[in-house]
Amino acid sequence: MNPSYLIVDDDITFAETLARSLHRRGFAATIATSEDSALFFCVKHRPDRVVLDLKLDNRSGLNLIEKLLEFVPECRIVMLTGYSSIPTTVAAIKLGAVDYLCKPASVDDILAAFARGEGEDGGSVEPPASPTSVDRLEWEHIQRVLREHEGNISATARALGMHRRTLQRKLQKRPVRD
Repeated sequence: MNPSYLIVDDDITFAETLARSLHRRGFAATIATSEDSALFFCVKHRPDRVVLDLKLDNRSGLNLIEKLLEFVPECRIVMLTGYSSIPTTVAAIKLGAVDYLCKPASVDDILAAFARGEGEDGGSVEPPASPTSVDRLEWEHIQRVLREHEGNISATARALGMHRRTLQRKLQKRPVRD
């Protein structure tokens, strides 16, 4: 029997896309967009696996790991984030997550993370063939901050500490490939 998934992410577009991808592969998937709905669905559906976003409505998803495991101790949790850092990675693993992935993560990446967490590949983690370029990381960061400011160029430029025209020039370029 295929494991069931709970996707906890306040980015509804991402959550729905991930759920559709999991459904196409034969998995049951439920979406929660807040901490309260995540706990409700966790109790109601008792998922086998949880895909948890680090940032939920300006709150940390780290706080939710222990609560989810309290309701369903046998569930496996993979943390997803667009704001990766070593301290949050360590914290997530210490709290009980089986893996920690940076967005954008594909369905294959997520399934592989759960497989590693369950020891299906002997616990070996292969480093990426080539690391993400600095230009690509910058582009993704700008896009994240722009979404957080609802497309407002001036507010985004202030948040990034750059001149508005500089930001506009960067946004006119195509996304940098990996």
